[in-house]
Amino acid sequence: MDKYECPCGYVYDPAEGDMDNGIDPGTAWEDLPESWVCPLCGAEQEYFEKVD
Repeated sequence: MDKYECPCGYVYDPAEGDMDNGIDPGTAWEDLPESWVCPLCGAEQEYFEKVD
């Protein structure tokens, strides 16, 4: 599964999820709820870019 990086440097890794915000490990980027934002800076998903 693809990782996505926020401009602030936070990387969303589907293998890890975001347990602090209720996102289970194994949750693909495409399956994140629309309300999920960067846990570090609050940026919306549209600002993230796929990590190669």
